[in-house]
Order: sequence, then C-alpha cells, then structure tokens
Amino acid sequence: MEQYLKIGVITTTHGVRGEVKVFPTTDDAGRFLDLDEVMLCKNGKTENHEIENVKFFKNQVILKLSGITSMNDAELYRNWEIFIPREEGVDLEDDEYYQADLIGLTVYNEDGSEFGVLKEIIETGANDVYVVKTQTHGEVLIPAIKDCIIDVNIEEGHMTVHLMPGILDL
Repeated sequence: MEQYLKIGVITTTHGVRGEVKVFPTTDDAGRFLDLDEVMLCKNGKTENHEIENVKFFKNQVILKLSGITSMNDAELYRNWEIFIPREEGVDLEDDEYYQADLIGLTVYNEDGSEFGVLKEIIETGANDVYVVKTQTHGEVLIPAIKDCIIDVNIEEGHMTVHLMPGILDL
C-alpha cells in the first residue's frame, strides 16, 4: 500500500499573493479544510508546505501555502501533485478503496485465469471505469460496478472480475 495519498494537482495560480488553484482528486474537497500541511511532488522532488488558507471556487480548491508568496512563486508549482500521509486519509466504508491501492492490482477472471493489470481509473459521472492492460486484448475498460467487480483483495494485490458480454468488443 502507498504511504501517501494523492488528493489534488496544482493547476494554476490565483491572484498575486501566491495562492494556487488545485484540482481535487479526492471525493470530498472539503477535506482540505481539515489539513494543516501537505506534501508537494513533481519529478521526484518533494516539498512540505503548511496550509495557511483554504477557499473554494467552482470545482477547484484555492490554497495559500507557506513559502509561496507571489504569483511568480506560485507559477513554479503548476502541475505539482499534492499528497498527505495515509493516516490522514478519510475512513472508508466497506467496498471502498483508495485509488492508489487499486492501481497495479493483478486482475483475474472469475475462472481464476489472469486477465491483466489495473493501470488507470477513469472517473465518470455514474461510476468509475477501470482501465486494465491485458496481454491479448490491449486495454480493456471495465465498469466499477457490483455486476463486474466480484472481489478486491488489497492485501494480496488482486481483483476478480466478471467480464460482461460484449466488454471485449469495445
């Protein structure tokens, strides 16, 4: 399991005082209000910053972070990812998982044969869609619904799926 959880990506600057706009990658953008500090990462470089202020604008979060005091400073952080320690993550319900834990799982068919590896999760309005890289079918899109996802075992690193008729034809 990942030690840190990604909760957002800095998209651009906001104003002249060093604020940044963040696209949240968490289901609950309001969680930024409960954080004191975040870790920023890009290209293997990491920095810790205290959160001085949080605002919301449309579907984005506006953060004022320590050490970033001007628009020019803020511009340097465009496309940096924002992480928090796993222990600061929200409590999950049964059958809920952090995306970081799902990416990389080995995916098996319900007959026990290996199907592929979960490479990406696409968030749609209705339900997530898992992108599974396979040896024989390339990338296969599997809806993250109970009819398709039979079992997820994070500890053992695998997921079992039911391939609905026609799913390999897409």
